[in-house]
Amino acid sequence: MTPTTQTQKPRLALFDLDHTLLPLDSDFEWGEFSIRIGWADKEEFGRRNQAFYDDYVAGRLDVHDYVRFATEAVRARGAEAAAQAHEQFMTEVIRPAIRASALDLLRAHADAGDEVVIITATNEFVTAPIARALGVKNLIAVQLQRDDNGWITGEIDGIPSMREGKVQRMEQWLKERNLGWDQVECTFYSDSMNDVPLLEQVDHPVATNPDPRLRALAQQKGWRILDLFPQEP
Repeated sequence: MTPTTQTQKPRLALFDLDHTLLPLDSDFEWGEFSIRIGWADKEEFGRRNQAFYDDYVAGRLDVHDYVRFATEAVRARGAEAAAQAHEQFMTEVIRPAIRASALDLLRAHADAGDEVVIITATNEFVTAPIARALGVKNLIAVQLQRDDNGWITGEIDGIPSMREGKVQRMEQWLKERNLGWDQVECTFYSDSMNDVPLLEQVDHPVATNPDPRLRALAQQKGWRILDLFPQEP
């Protein structure tokens, strides 16, 4: 009898970014950084930034309103000043927050032959340099609409990668590669209840540094729980 050869499915390792691979929220921290460099009013911007963050945690964020708000100062200053400010943000805020445990986990998946993807509800302006710093080439983030000069308008281009939108954006990503959910083996790491739709979709959900609600849900469903680093305030 001739042995049959089984083709192994491609394996994907999907990662949320904020509070999953980073011990902070990069979107919120960009807003706070904007205040520190004088791009935004401390009282008014700080109040609204915190309110939007609270809405996100509670699962009621209007992402279109938030992106208009979050990109306002960047849009006003133009691409060159924005790029310089972001590099300062990387130096002062992001790179010091990158933990060896997160890099080790990413490397372990890459070394095992898995395709690593960051999928985040934070916009591409904030997250693209972070993905590069983490050594991840595949980034699915909130895409920003561009004007005729190639600069961001404050509107979202396409489906926001948040809540059910993460499932839809992943389906688009797979379709572009002539794949479907049944043709891949997916692991997804996330800290947030906002990501339950995608956690329920994948083969191997991992509640990572989970907030209390997600930890309780993971325990109820028997999902793996990973405390990658101590959760910081």
